[in-house]
Amino acid sequence: MGKIITIANQKGGVGKTTTAINLAACIAAAEHKTLLVDADPQANATSGVGVQSPAEGLSTYEMLVGERTAEEILCQTQMPHLSILPSHINLVGAEVELVNVEHRERRLQMGLESIKDQFDFIFVDCPPSLGLLTLNALTAADSVLIPVQCEYFALEGLGQLLNTINMVKKQMNERLDIEGVLMTMYDSRLRLSNQIVEEVRKYFGEKVYKTVIARNVRLSEAPSFGKPIILYDAISSGTRHYMDLAGEVLSRNNHTLVPGAGASRSE
Repeated sequence: MGKIITIANQKGGVGKTTTAINLAACIAAAEHKTLLVDADPQANATSGVGVQSPAEGLSTYEMLVGERTAEEILCQTQMPHLSILPSHINLVGAEVELVNVEHRERRLQMGLESIKDQFDFIFVDCPPSLGLLTLNALTAADSVLIPVQCEYFALEGLGQLLNTINMVKKQMNERLDIEGVLMTMYDSRLRLSNQIVEEVRKYFGEKVYKTVIARNVRLSEAPSFGKPIILYDAISSGTRHYMDLAGEVLSRNNHTLVPGAGASRSE
């Protein structure tokens, strides 16, 4: 049965979609069957793995409102072992349309039920808000991975996210746990970056991954080519960092990287 990991932070610009795309791709590179679920109406995770915006009627929106099954909208990406449930701008309307629907916070969980056994890992990319779409993603998840950027306002709003996670755990999904906290956009030249990492490690302890995602030009360029970093530039530091993160995620879940699946250690 696939482990569902939701990647969430209601703060925008923290590297959430970048992490969803590249962590999923690196886990897939280790030959684990992986599914990326794009639950963000902006559909950046969809375009970021090279999948064209789906035709109307074939996106996570239709799955959530019950018009299509997950099998019908599932797409294979250019990456072996990596599939995606693509998003579409129509998903914007789901928050309004689902308000009066029974079990509205469980629509994603219900949609994934029929396919989750086909995958080892399922990663859900959320919109930058704590609305109904993110609530669905947390209710469906086994755990939540929280990206935190190494910047001044990093901890702002984190308390609200943790409150939401605790609320979901108490009321809708008692198995929900924090998978890990990932520091992103790290700049070793800035003392502030190191201070933020120390603060977050002090608060979350061992939940913080050892891997830190540094700012990297190639990482920023990759989405515009519709490729995860591992396909765009296999020897960049961005690839190395996300392969290291994949190794930590697999290790915490009692898997190991396939020998030779990792990227070169050189820049």
